[in-house]
Amino acid sequence: MAIAPPSASAHRAARARLSELAKPTGALGRLEDLAAWLAAVQDSCPPRPLDRVRAVVLAGDHGVSHDGVSAYPREVTAAMVRAFVAGVAGASVLARQHGVSLRVLDLGVDDDLVGLPDEVRAHKVRRSSGAIHRVDALTPDQTQQALTAGAAIAAEEIAIGADLLVLGDMGIGNTTPAAALVAASLGVAAEQVTGRGTGVDDVSLAHKERLIDQALARVGDRADDPVQRLSALGSADLAAGVGFLIASARAGVPVLLDGVVSVAEALVAEDLEPGVVAWCAAGHRSTEPSQRLALDKLGLEPILDLGLRLGEGSGALAALPVLRSAQLLLSEMALLADLAPPD
Repeated sequence: MAIAPPSASAHRAARARLSELAKPTGALGRLEDLAAWLAAVQDSCPPRPLDRVRAVVLAGDHGVSHDGVSAYPREVTAAMVRAFVAGVAGASVLARQHGVSLRVLDLGVDDDLVGLPDEVRAHKVRRSSGAIHRVDALTPDQTQQALTAGAAIAAEEIAIGADLLVLGDMGIGNTTPAAALVAASLGVAAEQVTGRGTGVDDVSLAHKERLIDQALARVGDRADDPVQRLSALGSADLAAGVGFLIASARAGVPVLLDGVVSVAEALVAEDLEPGVVAWCAAGHRSTEPSQRLALDKLGLEPILDLGLRLGEGSGALAALPVLRSAQLLLSEMALLADLAPPD
């Protein structure tokens, strides 16, 4: 099923209305672009308030985390899933502040997460993933299972009435497969995509770059196919993110992307189903170089640039008030003609 684009007529109407507001032309800067994007994805000018925003954090562990690519041990992933369920993670705090429903889902955490609600594990594909510099991250069947799970998760949120989705991530070591996916998608070298992730030192950064280079060399031309790319270089949680984005775009529900992981997922999703990116906005610019390259390729300009590198959907949630401000301005600001003195 081809993905339909956002409404061109609503976008034109929003641009026309913006030019008629009681302000100098272009005075609201990026807020005007965001307001027009909202009108287009809602097919409504002015756009409706964003009252039903729902965030999903896809969690998973990664085989490469055994190889010194993170400043933190892999056990942190399971601990953070528990923190999300308890409502004390960073993204949980921001979600509460902005009235956003947030849930965390285990796609590939290397833990049984005993004691947590069954719904957290309902879409689990496997424990961890293969170490991508040595073996494929997933089998072909697991990749399809993860893509299907992501689509089902998006459908669940949309059925509840989401008018905007936020896609977050949680997993120690996840910037490594994300960077590898960006490199393979764009045909660039490991040195161009490798970042510090959780804050590794120079020695670990060089090691991480070598590992990504090995992964890219191991996979070779198989990475030209987006599904094989996910199997070879991704993980269950990243593949689910791709399925989530495709299903959201097909349903005409916009997504606010977070950092490097969700942007890498968007890059693969656009390769797999052209038209996905038109339904996405970039919440923030992270410190990862691979995210910058992917954003440039997708033509997305981040709303915020605060040096964030937490993940979890935190940057997107921090950007949400800006998006809401854009909606309010286009909806409630006076028209210049309304302020003209009477004859």
